Amino acid sequence: RVIANIIKQRAACRRPSPAMKCFAKVATLLVGLGVPGAATDNGLSVTPVQKVIELLENMMAKGKEEKHAEQVQFAAYKQFCDDTTVDKKRAIAEAEENIEVLKADIESHTAHAERLTKEIAEHDADIATWKGDSEAASKVRAIDKANYDALHKDYSESVDALQRAIAVLKKQAHDRPQASFAQLSALQHLSLIPKEAKRSIDLFLAQEGQEPEGLEISAPEASGYEFQSHGVIEMLETLHDKFISERTDLEKEEMNSKHAHEMLVQDLTAQIDQSTQDREGKAESKAKHLQAKADAEGD
Repeated sequence: RVIANIIKQRAACRRPSPAMKCFAKVATLLVGLGVPGAATDNGLSVTPVQKVIELLENMMAKGKEEKHAEQVQFAAYKQFCDDTTVDKKRAIAEAEENIEVLKADIESHTAHAERLTKEIAEHDADIATWKGDSEAASKVRAIDKANYDALHKDYSESVDALQRAIAVLKKQAHDRPQASFAQLSALQHLSLIPKEAKRSIDLFLAQEGQEPEGLEISAPEASGYEFQSHGVIEMLETLHDKFISERTDLEKEEMNSKHAHEMLVQDLTAQIDQSTQDREGKAESKAKHLQAKADAEGD
């Protein structure tokens, strides 16, 4: 009965070892054969049943020890699996989160790069326009300067010619050299002299060519001549003052035009420099965004 109970308890174990199964069979066999007991050192005989019980008890103790070792090993392995599962799940979650972050970064870098591309194109268009405006303004300024130089030269030549002609006419008739009337004739070739003034000069020169020379001029004739020459002198002095005033105005206009051109070119140059600087900065930023996008796509 004892042996049967032990065998039942052993059979109830979930994972009996092969050795325990073998001893169980041996014990059952010994009991069935009725093997006689053996003598011990103190002379007492040991029955086969007692021997089997001792063996079974040893086997049961060893089985429990092995079972405990297996349980400890399984618990350690299970803990490792649980820890590994937690770590892997956490790593997967972090990876998925990183993927979403990287996708957002890629979209952001792409959007920034596209926006910067448009802004760079706008800067290029502005720079090209401002450079064209500057070149056009310089061409216009060159034309204005050439016109100013030509007109200023005409005014200066006219003023000088008028001064010489006035000086000739102010001399007394008997003191005036005949060759000096060439100064009056020179006025007829100046573009700024009005047509009415040229006709008056022609008339005066025609009358001058018919006058007697030197002491042959009578008093009434001299008086009439002086009256006529005085009118021509007044006309020439009026033109002289008018040309000086107009030349002064022309010089002021030239100064204002030059200053306006310089201010325009300075403003356009500043805009070009600033836009160029902004373009370079945005081009560098675009390159960084594209590189960051490539890195994110690689990750």
